[in-house]
Amino acid sequence: MQVEHRTQTATGSASTDRLRAILRYDLPASLVVFLVALPLSLGIAVASDAPVLAGLISAIVGGVVAGALGGSVVQVSGPAAGLTVIVAGLVAQFGWAVTCAITVAAGVLQVIFGLSRVARAALAISPFVVHAMLAGIGITIALQQAHVLLGGESASSAWANLVGLPAAVADASPVSVVLGTLVIAIMVGWGRLPGLASRIPGPLVAIVAVTALSLAVPVEVTRIRLDGSLLDAIALPSLPDGHWGAFAVGVLTVALIASIESLLSAVAVDRMHTGPRTDFNRELIGQGSANIVAGSLGGLPITGVIVRSATNVGAGARTRASAIMHGVWVLLFAVPFCALIEQIPTAALAGLLIVIGARLVKPGDIRTAARTGNLTVYLVTLAGVVFINLLAGVLIGLALAIILTGWQVVRAKVSTEQLDDTEWRLRIEGACTFLSLPQLTAALAALPPGTTVYVEVSTIVFDHAAQDALDDWQHQHCVRGGTVHRSTGAAVAVSQLQC
Repeated sequence: MQVEHRTQTATGSASTDRLRAILRYDLPASLVVFLVALPLSLGIAVASDAPVLAGLISAIVGGVVAGALGGSVVQVSGPAAGLTVIVAGLVAQFGWAVTCAITVAAGVLQVIFGLSRVARAALAISPFVVHAMLAGIGITIALQQAHVLLGGESASSAWANLVGLPAAVADASPVSVVLGTLVIAIMVGWGRLPGLASRIPGPLVAIVAVTALSLAVPVEVTRIRLDGSLLDAIALPSLPDGHWGAFAVGVLTVALIASIESLLSAVAVDRMHTGPRTDFNRELIGQGSANIVAGSLGGLPITGVIVRSATNVGAGARTRASAIMHGVWVLLFAVPFCALIEQIPTAALAGLLIVIGARLVKPGDIRTAARTGNLTVYLVTLAGVVFINLLAGVLIGLALAIILTGWQVVRAKVSTEQLDDTEWRLRIEGACTFLSLPQLTAALAALPPGTTVYVEVSTIVFDHAAQDALDDWQHQHCVRGGTVHRSTGAAVAVSQLQC
């Protein structure tokens, strides 16, 4: 009895400590994340050409369902900018109800991925392709929303938006331009302010301030329109009337992009804290479950979102309670205060989205790509995402990355170095095959006759054609009075001829 009493006392003490930790750390963090998520969810819904309240539905479901079932204790999920281009295309092609069905099916596929324990395989993708994909999405969003900020309407493609920009500038609405530019200015400058201001979410401050200004000044402003309350926004998914091939492509695209974005976000978040590491397979199950629920209720596709997750960590969150509570706060706000959303000017959300899109283009990623020789992959992927479509751009980028990587693997690095007047060094590294014969024979031809040459072979592959070329040159060099000393660190056998 004493042992049982001690066990119950210890259990009660541990539960009390956990509750205190949640109230001390996770509760304040959840409120900060809620303030960040609210305007971002609305903006992403607008950019996706989806019902505005679909963004709030996904914020609620992402927080509660993905937060409870996911494999990361501090990652926060919700509608993400990385899927806006895909969703907008699906809405234009199928309509909103079928897009919701695609979200549900993509969630089922994500759960299967997680149960199959293949989550880490999704990380086997060139980071430069992912960075370029996000940058391409950012540019597409910025081009699209620039027209809204100018008081007009965006076109269906990035190229049309780019070409039509001069005309949109000429016909711009001064009021829309002022409101949207003010949002951009607040968001850019807010994080640089010291003290309390730097800890209050900039997006919320920008939207609230500009909305208040638009209500105070007697001018005509285009505002967000809602079709009823949050309960009215709940919509059941429906299957398409034909076009099943395109439907399947949409499901696979949403599932893959959402999975990759969530897993990469989880990896980044793990580097920000010292708590439990992410269970990637469980994370996919949580994300898939959230998408099943979100799609069934008429919400946007859900992913792990790095902006909200980083905010969550920075605000001191320690457990998944923060993500769950942030979803609850969104729900508690959306039910009674939906009418307030209709006061937000569309130009204000456009300014918010332009900043979000611009921040997806990271100069550091471009510099890293240039330094590592992957700038071509980055630029080709970016151009494909912007001017073709997201899936095509990613596939083109992946194919190019594989080709360039293969080329780097199969080609040799051949270099010559003059040691003094009569001595040279020839280095052969990498994979020396028949593909490297032009480079190898050119280097051999550059070695002066009658000299002493130290040949250093350090290769993983040295095929018969390369061996014959080296042997023939050595024979000719020795006949002309030269001397050859060969050493090898190769993983394959390289014959040694003597002069």
